[in-house]
Amino acid sequence: MNGLLIVNKEKDYTSRDIVNIISKTLKTKKVGHTGTLDPLATGVLVVTVGEATKVSELLTATYKEYIAEVILGLNTDTLDITGTILEEKESIKTKEEIEKVLMEMIGTYLQEVPLYSAVKVNGKKLYEYARNEEEVILPKKEVTIKNLELLNYKVENNKTIFQIKCLVSKGTYIRSLIRDIAYKLNTIGVMSNLNRIKQGKFTLNQSYTIDQIKKGDFQLIKIEDALDIKVIEIDSNMASKIQNGQIIDNNYETETILFKKEVPLAIYHIYPKNPKKLKPWKMFHS
Repeated sequence: MNGLLIVNKEKDYTSRDIVNIISKTLKTKKVGHTGTLDPLATGVLVVTVGEATKVSELLTATYKEYIAEVILGLNTDTLDITGTILEEKESIKTKEEIEKVLMEMIGTYLQEVPLYSAVKVNGKKLYEYARNEEEVILPKKEVTIKNLELLNYKVENNKTIFQIKCLVSKGTYIRSLIRDIAYKLNTIGVMSNLNRIKQGKFTLNQSYTIDQIKKGDFQLIKIEDALDIKVIEIDSNMASKIQNGQIIDNNYETETILFKKEVPLAIYHIYPKNPKKLKPWKMFHS
């Protein structure tokens, strides 16, 4: 069992819960995930199984797409609806005002990381500072907002509620993005719902629910089909060299390559000491 499993995560599960359930169901400890989803969030969680756990870093540096619901006029300590309310007020904004701000948010900016997150400062996770009520300076990260689109809009109980579709770079916190959108609208706001519809090239259409996985109604995506790198099928002679981790000539006009003989054997990467050579980077056991 080696490959990727695209899970349609339900609410109230942590990403770790999903990994544990799959580990138990498939009877293997070699299970991981790429790209955490908060318990409140639903949608695409890319899970690696078996030898695919070795390629996680090749699957994380991609754009992600979400549909998020926003409530203006509310602020919580977690920046979402699950947190403790810090402030509440009347907040009515027009569709036009929101669309204008969404257009202004497209591009690259420094985003302040939420206090309730697993980002480490001085070796300690931010949420640990929050729980201990300790002061901490929140770090900022450069993120890119590739696209922002208004989907739904309504005013209810003197608050503006709307849905956005957003395509963002790795490391973008949607809770923080919503806080920043609200700030630009001269108000406060929280995330009330989040659905990840795409991570890299993996979509909801390819995903399976936990119930389906428990019933065995799923299919793994092969390692070689999941990665955006060159794949070469090799003969027995070459396979023996690859399996022994030999440094080889780079006759492939690429920096990274996956060699397979029916199943993936290894990923080779350019040799820094000699760019005309390739050296083993990830070795797979079939």
